[in-house]
Amino acid sequence: MEIRQFAENALTIYLGDEIDERINRQLVALRHRIDEMEIEGIGEVVLSYTSLIIYFDIFKTDVDALKAAVDQIDETALLEAEVSYRVIEIPVCYGGEYGPDIDSFEENGLSADEVVELHANKEYLVYMLGFMPGFPYLGGLDERLHKARLETPRVRIPPGSVGIGGKQTGMYPFESPGGWHLLGRTPVPLFDENREETILYEAGDRIIYRPIDASEYKEIASRIEAGDYEIQFEVKGGS
Repeated sequence: MEIRQFAENALTIYLGDEIDERINRQLVALRHRIDEMEIEGIGEVVLSYTSLIIYFDIFKTDVDALKAAVDQIDETALLEAEVSYRVIEIPVCYGGEYGPDIDSFEENGLSADEVVELHANKEYLVYMLGFMPGFPYLGGLDERLHKARLETPRVRIPPGSVGIGGKQTGMYPFESPGGWHLLGRTPVPLFDENREETILYEAGDRIIYRPIDASEYKEIASRIEAGDYEIQFEVKGGS
């Protein structure tokens, strides 16, 4: 582990220099270990692809105390740790007005149906959240779906849009500009400050996209508005 300080109230711990599922597993295990230590003054722990940032209250703890606590953690044990994670099912209506770029994958030699078949019904690892609150950067995209971002980004992408940018797939919680190719859209709010879990997933979780048609999209949207819809997920792994 390499520990660096770039801000008065933050400590960054590096576990590698490449996007790798093994490193993500170590980072998730490290976050769990830090949580278990219940160190006074820690406010938030944020994961990226290769590092973990500890934000802390400088009036309740200091860098030396945090470094000493982190030094007690066995890096090898992080690789062997079994941590729990959630698998969240996200319903997505592919194509049409919801996924205007799906036909552009003909350049990849794929029909719209083949794009859906390759993209849906598989587990994607949430490597990190970024760009905006609740935007997941997901790993595990089939190589046949890799596609460079749009040369001219859109000014407006509707919330819930599911897209592909380069070698990754992800989804937009809020209306936003963006250059990803849009495959579909989910009616499920990805960020909701009135919900018990404001964001449905975190780094280390898995997401599965379940294909739905336009009528089911509208039905789910109506049920969500009425407060009669629950997100499906299951917990796997151990701690």
